[in-house]
Amino acid sequence: MSEQFIFQAETRQLLNILIHSLYTEKEIFLRELISNASDALNRLQFEMLTNDEVVDGQADLEIHIELDDEAKTLTISDTGIGMNRGEIIAGLGTIAKSGAKAFIEAMQDKPADAAAIIGQFGVGFYSAFMVAKQVDVVSRSFRPEDEAVKWSATGGANYTLETVERDARGTAVTIHLKDDEEEFTRGFRIKDIIRRHSDYVAFPIYVGDDEEPTNKQQAIWRRAPAEVEAEEYDSFYKMLTMDFTGASHHIHMRADVPMQFYALLYIPGSGQQNMFSPRTEPGLKLYARKVLIEEYNRDLLPEYLSFMQGVVDSEDLPLSVTRESIQATRVMASLKKTITRRVLSELKRLAKNDRDKYLAIYQEFGAFLKQGLVIDTEDRRDLEPLLFFQTTHDDDPRAFYSLDEYVERMSENQDDIYYVVADDYASGARSPHLDVFRQRGIEVLYFTHAVDAMLPMGLVDFKGRKLVSVDSADLNLEDVGDVSDEVEEPTAALTTDSFAALTARVKATLGGRVSDVRESKTLLGSPARLVSEDESANRYMYRINRLLDKDYELPVKALELNPRHPLMHNLSGMIAGGGDGALVGAVVEQVFETALLQDGIHPDPSSMADRLTLLMQAATGSASADLDFADVKSVISEPTVADAPQIDLGDLEIENASPPDER
Repeated sequence: MSEQFIFQAETRQLLNILIHSLYTEKEIFLRELISNASDALNRLQFEMLTNDEVVDGQADLEIHIELDDEAKTLTISDTGIGMNRGEIIAGLGTIAKSGAKAFIEAMQDKPADAAAIIGQFGVGFYSAFMVAKQVDVVSRSFRPEDEAVKWSATGGANYTLETVERDARGTAVTIHLKDDEEEFTRGFRIKDIIRRHSDYVAFPIYVGDDEEPTNKQQAIWRRAPAEVEAEEYDSFYKMLTMDFTGASHHIHMRADVPMQFYALLYIPGSGQQNMFSPRTEPGLKLYARKVLIEEYNRDLLPEYLSFMQGVVDSEDLPLSVTRESIQATRVMASLKKTITRRVLSELKRLAKNDRDKYLAIYQEFGAFLKQGLVIDTEDRRDLEPLLFFQTTHDDDPRAFYSLDEYVERMSENQDDIYYVVADDYASGARSPHLDVFRQRGIEVLYFTHAVDAMLPMGLVDFKGRKLVSVDSADLNLEDVGDVSDEVEEPTAALTTDSFAALTARVKATLGGRVSDVRESKTLLGSPARLVSEDESANRYMYRINRLLDKDYELPVKALELNPRHPLMHNLSGMIAGGGDGALVGAVVEQVFETALLQDGIHPDPSSMADRLTLLMQAATGSASADLDFADVKSVISEPTVADAPQIDLGDLEIENASPPDER
């Protein structure tokens, strides 16, 4: 006797969308049902490793598709784990756990992308209603004590359940096709769909009375690389990830010693999150002796390679009694080490032999590698050759150079590697810190990626060459490089007394916002710069805290003034002549905040607008006495805390979601 149940509200809405909307790829329902059958077989295969009491334990693990042109039905059956009454209600009567709301919202935004969206949200079974006027599911669990049950629905508000007789373990899904969907009763059509969408399912798929499976069945990663065509690699990647733009590169590994394993890894073509991908978490598919153990294993690669997609299959991996837990053994550690070394080796090969291809990958995933340099210091020497930077070498923002190339071009008497931290290439190129480096022909690396501020914590030196920031207080370049012959003669410097009066006035105005005010030995065309007296590796911690939206205090730096700059001469003259004190104070404030802005650390640049307006009025002829500078306050208050708050770098996670554009 059958019982009637009411679908969950969201399920009814989902069914309505699937039934009454038109899609160009209705065939994807077969891909989804075959995928479900494969999952059921995988789960049973694992269960049989530890459980001897399985219904029909000698039955082959396979998928059958039966076609009935006269009855207009298509049946997909498997010998998998099966379902009991409670599991059918939970699995087919409600899909709250499958993300129905998110699916419905995605469908409303992009209805044309149904083929990809269905796979993402785990609602693949319901795609059958795109072609079915009724769907029957008969299933028997692998547990001997469970009864077989039949589930039926027409896509309306209700479904029915009844207990039935079934000797065989597994599930059979019978689709009663709509009148205009008879194409799905034709064997050649079904086989074509299987070859395009399900060719690498690990279990044989038989259509009708065929004695040979339609799919290749042998996992692509277990085949010899020489036997696999480029189109097959591409097809498998798209099936694995639903990323139909394709991968940028693949790495196919096979090894027999010291352990036997197979792996096929892909570098995605884009670092942007693919909202339609069924791969919703970082991690590799892990198989043990062809049995899927984990959908998302994060222990096979370090976190900085978490953008990789793919499959690892080991013959030597010992398992615990539960599917979710893998024994932490030397085998697992050795497997991770071997795979990681191979990936890094391949990246280095690309960087050396196919620079354009590597740089395209680096633009998408370089942030991950930089994170690894800081967090996984044991891999530092392998990661350093993978770093590329824009530099002052040719002032071309499209050009990136390795650290080795920088070292090869180092100037005469140059011992250190210099870098400038900036928000982007343009602001870095305009930095006043670069004045003396350009004058002497010394190359500087641009650290302009959002995560580059943490690089000095891991990249302290390279091949014995210390990395030094261009804003270091004790910078001494007198004997480094060659001064350009084209450099104009500088304006005469302020006298000692005049400069002393100037620095005293600046100190009085800025107070504790600067640690010191002094003469610059490096500035040429710029009036001032801020220098860091903190030479510790975490000197840019405030930038990292800002990146993570954490509270931070601006660092207190020393302000260096250029005694030869016309602005300093003018300001000194105003001070000596008893000029408008408010105007002098406004200029000093503006010099300081401009230096903050040039370093990319001004907390609120728009706050300078009122002061700039008044300064322009003064410059264009208004009597300064008529301008009220007193009401124009600096937003840079004196610090209450000397040091920026510290963070745990372990919290700095860059998901495959989407690192910022490397440029």
